[in-house]
Amino acid sequence: MDLKLPIKIIDELGDTIVESTGLLDMASGEILDVRLSEDNDPPYKGFPPQDPAYDFTSGLLTNGKKDVEFGITADVMGRKYSITTDELLELKERAARLFTAAPPAPPPAPAKRGRKPKAA
Repeated sequence: MDLKLPIKIIDELGDTIVESTGLLDMASGEILDVRLSEDNDPPYKGFPPQDPAYDFTSGLLTNGKKDVEFGITADVMGRKYSITTDELLELKERAARLFTAAPPAPPPAPAKRGRKPKAA
């Protein structure tokens, strides 16, 4: 399977959030083509997990208005991200359930109100 899905990467550094994007390889769990968001305020340079204030990294897989959040492992020495095989398996199951679920049914039409006609 050669499926790479776009994801959002969120690094938490104390009170600061650093966002990036990347491609998650659904076969290996590697995260490729990582790019820091230009919307980070203040702008961030470097590899966030190397920051002394680094706490953890999570990812977000989105399909329309539906999201699946998952944990990401950061390799500080290799300066790359990935997800574990267990996390990848769980992500595949959760994403399949969420993204293939039928859309919610529209609410029922309100009951008509009014008087019944009187019998003649």
